Amino acid sequence: MTSVLAIDQGTQSTKALLVGRDHRVTSRGASSLDRTFPQAGWVEQDAEAIWNSVVAAADGVSGQVDGISLSTQRETVVAWDASTGRPLGPALSWQDQRAVAICERLAPLAGAVEARTGLLLDPMFSAAKISWLLDAYDPDRSLARTGRVKVGTIDSWLLWRLTGRHLTEAGNASRTSLLDIATVAWDPELCDGFGVPVECLPDVVSSMPMVPTTIALGPAPVGTPVAGVLGDSHAALFANAGWRPGSVKASYGTGSSIMAVSEATTADGLCRTIAWDGPAGVTRALEGNIRSSGATLTWLCDLLGVSAPELSTLALTGSPEVHLVPAFGGLGAPYWDARAVGVLDGLDMGSGRPDLARAALESVAFQVTDVLAAVTAAGTPATTVLADGGVTASDLLMQWQADIAQATVVVSDEPELSALGSADLAGVALGGWSIADLEALDRPRHEFSPAVSAAESVSARDGWALAVARARLTRKDRS
Repeated sequence: MTSVLAIDQGTQSTKALLVGRDHRVTSRGASSLDRTFPQAGWVEQDAEAIWNSVVAAADGVSGQVDGISLSTQRETVVAWDASTGRPLGPALSWQDQRAVAICERLAPLAGAVEARTGLLLDPMFSAAKISWLLDAYDPDRSLARTGRVKVGTIDSWLLWRLTGRHLTEAGNASRTSLLDIATVAWDPELCDGFGVPVECLPDVVSSMPMVPTTIALGPAPVGTPVAGVLGDSHAALFANAGWRPGSVKASYGTGSSIMAVSEATTADGLCRTIAWDGPAGVTRALEGNIRSSGATLTWLCDLLGVSAPELSTLALTGSPEVHLVPAFGGLGAPYWDARAVGVLDGLDMGSGRPDLARAALESVAFQVTDVLAAVTAAGTPATTVLADGGVTASDLLMQWQADIAQATVVVSDEPELSALGSADLAGVALGGWSIADLEALDRPRHEFSPAVSAAESVSARDGWALAVARARLTRKDRS
């Protein structure tokens, strides 16, 4: 029977699961990760620490392994020396905003970036961060042009460590602003525009690469194939059988990703992306990315000195007139405003901890609803939302999500959906199960239906929209 060692490398932790047929998990391991914030808008991680967390999580797993799968944080980038394998500097997180000025300088490229890559010109995506790293560590690009310096997203960094080859999976590559999603190849003009030599970029491979490892990883011996690789949001969509028409997936983690399989060529406020290059070839999707959802709740829990369940309890008595716009690093979809700032709106002398708690939880639901509206406008009605991620543990938030979006929210009871999605794909590659087997899986879920009227939802969203408008005022407008 096929067993997959599924590695889920996320922003704040790495998890490892031994997964068999029908999503059966027989062993688990985990390792936590830190982030650092050296300046306003800068978010860094230690690339070696990321790799060490993978090793530590895998060491916590026992059992026979037939293949390895990876689900990874996506736009985070690493630059390393090919001869030593050592990172040249910190990994720049997907949350990092230091490349705002680079994007502003490259504004004339915005149309080409969107047309070819499906992405907006924004510092969240990898290309501008890669440019920043090369400016810092290889300013004349001489090492990058000879391939001495390698760059890549986290999937590429892990594949390098596991296989000794410089590779990246198609869906992860599509998040860089350098990949033409029609040809699934690096775009020379965009690479030149961002100052990223093609020679330093990894080879693009399918989501089922079947590349043997050159080292052991936990219970997986040397030579075990890496059989499935997906970005974390893509993996969650795959675990939900998201290839079926009409599926809209919302992942609630540090940030949020709302994704739906689609061949749409335009979509206001959304990105077009490669979901995976799998059994049926390249599958494309629409996606909206929210920079701060779970991170907002963690921030407020730390500020108030409460746990996540205590925050939900506080929120029960909070005022709906207070809004928190968590633009800690600008706003993502559907606004894509890197200059937006965090705002607390609607405070008065009677405002207190419950109001802040409610505003924080509702900010997640409001942001997701804004993206769902854009998905609907692009041709995929978001009447049912498949929800996953740690933040879905709050029944209060999920009910508010259903109320504000006027949609049925179907919450997965499986907390490790990204890991399972990559394992599902790897199992298909290994021949352990088929797409038909995955379609027939029983996926434990529970539902939330709207408990307020559409008119009440519209009124609530009007108040939120006003707060967002205030968050997006320029400094000149504020003066």
